[in-house]
Amino acid sequence: MIKLKTPEEIALMRESALIVSKTLGMLAKEVKPGVSTLYLDKLAETFIRDQGAIPGFLGLYDFPNTLCMSPNAQVVHGIPNDKALENGDIISIDCGALKNGYYGDHAYTFEVGEVSEKTRRLLQVTKESLYQGIAAFKTGNRVGDVGHAIQQYCEKEGYGVVRELVGHGLGTTMHEDPEMPNYGRRGRGKKFAEGMVVAIEPMINMGSHRIRQLKDGWTILTEDGQPSAHFEHDVALVNGKPELLSTFAYIYEALGIDSDEEVPFRQTPLVI
Repeated sequence: MIKLKTPEEIALMRESALIVSKTLGMLAKEVKPGVSTLYLDKLAETFIRDQGAIPGFLGLYDFPNTLCMSPNAQVVHGIPNDKALENGDIISIDCGALKNGYYGDHAYTFEVGEVSEKTRRLLQVTKESLYQGIAAFKTGNRVGDVGHAIQQYCEKEGYGVVRELVGHGLGTTMHEDPEMPNYGRRGRGKKFAEGMVVAIEPMINMGSHRIRQLKDGWTILTEDGQPSAHFEHDVALVNGKPELLSTFAYIYEALGIDSDEEVPFRQTPLVI
C-alpha cells in the first residue's frame, strides 16, 4: 500500500535526506587512493550520529555497516572492508539516515583519482538518466513512465539496465510501495499521487544488465565484470511536480563542481 505523506511529513523527510546529503559531501573529500571503505564507513557513522540521526542501514535486514560501498564491478550492497581504493576505481556510496521517525536514502558514484574517459561517460549518463526519471515523476504519470525514461536514456548509449534491483517508496520504513524499476513501459504501473515520496536510483552497467551475488549474501556484481554506476535521489510529489528532498550540492561544493542540474526540481531554492 502506498503511504502518502503530508507537507509536515515531507519536511521531516527532507531533514533526514539532507543529513545523508551532508554525509556524502563530507565523504567526497575523503574518497581517494589509499583509503579503505571501512575507514569511510566509520567516518559516516560518526557524522550521522553527530547530526542527531541514526545510520539507516546499520542492522537493517542484518546489514553489518553504515554504508553500502560498491566499487567498480560491484553494483550495490557492497560491504566495507580494509582493502584500499586505487587510482582509477569508481565507488558507489549508498547511505541512509533515520531521524524523527523518517528515513533518508540516497547514493552517489565517486571517481577515485583519475578514471578513464569510458568510465567517466558511464557515470555521466547514469546520473543524467536519474534526472530523466525524476522529470517523469509527476501527476498523471505512472511507475512505468519513470522506468521507461531511464531505460531508454541508458540503452541508447549501449549500457545495461539492471532489472532485479529497483528504487522504492520511502517513509517511516526504508522500503515502501511502490517499487520503482529503472525499466518499463509508458503508462504502466501504479499511478502517481500528491504526497508520494520515492527513491529513484538507476543502477547501470557498462556491459550486460545481468548480475550475480557473492556468497556473503549482500554484494551484487555485474555478471561480465564490467563497471557499474549508481546514483539515487529522494523525491516527493508536491503540487503535481517532483521536488528533490536530497541534494548532490554538498558533494559538488567539496569537489569544486558547478552544477545547476537540480534547479528544475526545486520549488523552494536550496540554501547550503
